[in-house]
Parts: sequence; C-alpha cells; structure tokens
Amino acid sequence: MPLSRLNEEQHAAATSKANQNLIIASAGTGKTSTIVGRIAHLLNSGVQPQEILLLTFTNKAAAEMVARIGEYFGGDVAKKIDAGTFHAVSYRWLKKRDKRVVLKQQRELKTLFRSVFEKRSFMHIDADVQAYGGNYLYDLYSYYQNTELEKNFEQWLIENYPEHELFAMIYADVVDEFEALKREYGFLNFNDLLLEFRKMAKESDLGYKEVLVDEYQDTNALQGTLIDAMNPPSLFCVGDYDQSIYAFNGADITIIGSFTKKYPAAVVHTLTKNYRSSRPILSLANKVIEINERIYPKKLEVTRDYDAHLPKLLAFDELFDQYHGVADKISQSATPREEIAVIFRNNSSADGIEVGLRELGIACKRKGGTSFFDSREVKAVLDLYTLLVNEADMMAFIHLFEFARGIGSAMAKELYIALKSLGQGSMFYGLYAPDESVKNPFEKRKLNHQLGLFDDFLELGAVGKYAKLGFEAKFMKNPVLKHPKLTKESATFLHNFYLLFRDLKGIKQPRTIVRKIVDSQLFKYIGDYLSTKRATLKDGSIDEKQKEESNIRINRKMLLLQELAKPYNEHDRFLNAMILGSSDLTQGEGVNLLSVHASKGLEYKEVYVVDLMDGRFPNRKLMQRGGSLDEERRLFYVAVTRAKDILYLSYAKYDKIKKQNFLPSQFLYEAGLVAKDENYRALVMKEADKEED
Repeated sequence: MPLSRLNEEQHAAATSKANQNLIIASAGTGKTSTIVGRIAHLLNSGVQPQEILLLTFTNKAAAEMVARIGEYFGGDVAKKIDAGTFHAVSYRWLKKRDKRVVLKQQRELKTLFRSVFEKRSFMHIDADVQAYGGNYLYDLYSYYQNTELEKNFEQWLIENYPEHELFAMIYADVVDEFEALKREYGFLNFNDLLLEFRKMAKESDLGYKEVLVDEYQDTNALQGTLIDAMNPPSLFCVGDYDQSIYAFNGADITIIGSFTKKYPAAVVHTLTKNYRSSRPILSLANKVIEINERIYPKKLEVTRDYDAHLPKLLAFDELFDQYHGVADKISQSATPREEIAVIFRNNSSADGIEVGLRELGIACKRKGGTSFFDSREVKAVLDLYTLLVNEADMMAFIHLFEFARGIGSAMAKELYIALKSLGQGSMFYGLYAPDESVKNPFEKRKLNHQLGLFDDFLELGAVGKYAKLGFEAKFMKNPVLKHPKLTKESATFLHNFYLLFRDLKGIKQPRTIVRKIVDSQLFKYIGDYLSTKRATLKDGSIDEKQKEESNIRINRKMLLLQELAKPYNEHDRFLNAMILGSSDLTQGEGVNLLSVHASKGLEYKEVYVVDLMDGRFPNRKLMQRGGSLDEERRLFYVAVTRAKDILYLSYAKYDKIKKQNFLPSQFLYEAGLVAKDENYRALVMKEADKEED
C-alpha cells in the first residue's frame, strides 16, 4: 500500500487528523508519494473517491498520481477521483452545466482583443507617454484578472499606472467591448473558467470532503479565492516557498506564507529527507537559497550518501564558445541523452545550445520556448478544425484571416460578422448561400471621439477585379467580396477557405480532417507565408535554404499532428485534448533543453545550467518589470535541484556580437564557485541601493 512506503515525516502528514494541513515539501523530498499516501488514507477511512478533489499544476501530474492510486485500489475507483489543474477541473464542471462552453487559450483570445483595440485611435489625446499596444494591454488585463479582487479595471489602471490615466477610459472601454463579444459568442478564457467556477462554488456545495492542492506556492489570488469559495471540510496543501517562481503570472507567495494566519488550527508538516540530489549538489543549492528570507524553518537531509561528483564551474571567454563547449561536453558524456538536461533562463540561450548540439549530430528536444502547440502552423490547423465543429467561433476565423495579406484582425472581424449577417446567423450559410436581400452586410461603426472611435469605412467596391482569378461563379456573387479593402490576394484566400470547408463536409475521422486541411491550397498558402517570413533577412531578401528548412519543420509538425489525431474518433474529444492537454505534451527525443519554468518537477542525472552571467541570470530586465532578486534566486534553486548526480554551471565573459563584457552571476559568488571580489561587492551594493529606492 502507498502508506507503507512512506518515511516517518511523510506518513505523519498523510495520516494527519487536522482539518487544514500545510506540507512544506522541498525539491526531491517525495511530495508526490505523500499526496498519493494521503489519498490512500482518505479512501481507507471511508471517504468516497468522488468526494476527493486533487488540484495540480499540470494535468500530467494529476494523471500520474491517479494512476498510482489505481495500482492499489483499481482503475474504477481511481477514475472517480476529481483530479486536474484548476482550469481543467473548472472546465469539466462548467461543461456539465452548459455544453455550449467554448474554451479559448489566453494567447488565442489576443486576436479577438486586437480586433476591438484596432478600432481605437489615441491620436486626439495629447500626452507625454505613448499609449499601450493591443497585445500589452491584453497581458495587463489578464494580470489584473489574476491578482485584483475588488477594483474595476479602470480604477486599478489609474492606481498602478497613473501616467496612463488619460487613456484609461479608452482602455476600459476596449475591455468592456471585448468581454461583451466573449459573452455573445460563448467564449471563455482560462481566467474566465476560474471566475465562473468560483461563482458556482459559492452558490452550491460541490460535495468534496477534502481538497488537495499541489504546488501550493504557485497559486495566485484568483485561485486562492476559488479554494475559499469551495470551503471544503478538509484542506491538504503541498508546496515549497523556495520554488515559487511564477510571480510574473500572478502567483502570490504570501498565500503559502500566511497559511497559518488564515487557518490558526492548521498543522504544518515539513519533509526534510531529499531523495534526489547528491550531497554536494544539495549543499550548493541550500547555500544560495538560504540567503532568501525564511518563511517556515527547514533543514534538508541527504539520503543518497556516496562519493559524488562535485558541481563544476565551466567558464568560457566568449558567449558562443560557451554554447559549443557545452555541446562538446555533452557529446563526450557517458550519460544517456534522455537523462541530460540543459536549463536556461532566456530563450536566446536555448537557441545557441540547440545549434551547437545539431552541429554535432546530437538529437535534442526543447520545452519552454515556443512549444509545438504554440507554433502558428499548428494553431492554424486547429483553428480550421475548430470552425468545422463550431462555426460560431469568431475568434478562430479572425485568427486565420490574419494570414491573408491586407487583412488585420479588425477587418477579419468585419468579414465574419458580414458572413453571419448574410447567413441569418450562420457564417457558413453566409459563405455558401448568402441572403440576396442583404445589399451591404458590413456593420457601421458608432462614432465616439472620447472613446477613440472614428469612422473610416469606405463605400462598397466592385467585384470585377476578381474576374480573371478563376473563382467559382457562385462564390463571385457573394456580397462580402465588395469589401473595399479586399485585395485579389485576400479574396483568393477567402475562396480557398470556401473550397476547403466544402471538401470537409461530412468527414468523421479527426485524422482524415487534419490530413485534408494540411493538403489544402489554403494551408499551403499559410505554410508558405510562415516559411517565407521566417527566412526573410533584415535587408528584405529571402534565404532560400532557410525557407526550405522551415518548410521541412512545418511538414514534420503536420505529420506529428496527424499522429496525435490517430486515437480519436470524435471531434470534440480531439480538440479538447489539443487545447487543454497541449502544455503537457512534448515531442522528439534526445537531450532536454528546458527553461527553468519548464523544468519544474522534473529530474535528470546530468544537468547544465547555462548563461550564469549578471543581467542574464539573474535577469535584471525582468527584475525591473516587477520581478525580484529573491525570485531569481528561487529560479536558480529550482534549476540546480533538477540534478541528481552531475551538475555543471556555465558562464561566458564576453559577447562578440553585442561587444559586451559579462560579470559572473551573483549566484556563482553566493555558491562559493567564484571568489568574492570587488565585482561581487559592486553587485550587492547595486541591489541594496535599488531596495532603498
């Protein structure tokens, strides 16, 4: 049984009789075993599996824990446990209530947001500061949703960004229109899932006897209030304040820090035995992280006591020498490739390492930069698929038509609304059987200078310019072609869209649909657009070899997407898996290239932490934008404690392209790998001055 395998500390936590428990589980101390043991204890105590809620940071982690429970209690019992991320659990509950819920990823909804934002003008406002762009304003609004519980967006903006007060009314109106559009089309983003589920939890008893929360240190204010709304009889939270690294995403370390104040009767359990890292690696990690303020006292013990490799510092004269040097070191290592990880703070570091490994013929896979599911070609296929299943998904339409030259998000939205008007509420009817009585399907803009709205819509154009393009006669009669800003190229894009969806009608198998999309003229245009853009040099010329390589990468991704579609026979299940589970899926084999954030929860025999230069790691730019040296130090701690046996820390002294000299990272000084000198004292003084300011 799971409980019999726990050490004394883990067992005490797993069998605690307290109603609120906080488990401080440092890196490698067996938190997963403790959570599984706790669930086993609940089941043995008569709690029904459906009365247990397990909230994890990734769906993959939830699946692994449920699988371990299944080994002892059987699959039928394990599958009744409600487990997943905050978002996945919220989505399931909301789907039960309303089947029409349409989930959209945060990044995807930026397109819809921009379509609203692009209608605004700030030229009539005389201000010393420049107005925010659409993408940045969207990110700011998302951060607001995760962190602010009382003030409206306009109030919050003025209070936190007073220099933008002149624009605040327009910003807030953009947000209001964006939210109205989401409601109209049934869109929910990841923040909305939590907000709607929180309402549900406040209004009714969800039936949970205990809620378990993994990675508790990374919960944000919104997630915290969701737990409060559930108000479960018993709460079991597991986390480590030294691994709180998501402040940029709204994570609030004070939530774990104030647990005993919020729950005075709570019991705090500390897991002290580290089963992952060797003594020298753990000693180095502790030496650095102990500089941060201690929220709860703890002292880790090493269980793997043997003659271990000492962590080694790799110093290089030049930045690219470092990347090639690390790649060469890996090529000579006896460690299996899958057991090696290169961990980076900045994406540019990964590019250099990846090139170095490829040149030596060493396979690698990358996680934490642009993932497979975030690549524009994969998103395009999934947007096309989404429209086939749900034509009311205006966002997918807008996102796609941004590929057409001359069509931005605002114009794409106009085309979609026009088609819907022509189809009496159906976009596809408007495309294939438009209402002939509608002469001008394009919406008129309402003027409001105060809110930055100005009328720039022109008179309808003629369709004669498309006569020689070979469009189908029926398509040529569509009034949407009269949009005055539609060009021959963008009209061809629309015609290819028309042809594709006619061919997809009636197909049931997801894999066949993906293949037909990939083989279509529409996707060939999108693929060529992307590969051309990626191969365009600064002088505007096209690097043909780079374009060919880009095409090969796109084709590989399309083959992989078809493979991912193989096990599915239903459209909804395939799309939901791609949207909700995409962040947990990886591709390829070989050496692991990971951002620090992506490395969380993982472990490897041999680890290289690269670019440990001041300014890069710690990343001073991100510190200036709301980060802190304490959080950068926690990132260093997470990176180092991924290593089980072998740890290399590397830095370079010079960048020949930027002609920039580097100082070693402050963390190398703190770890004792670089002797403290005048440079170190200057770094410390700079940080002290910043804190005083």
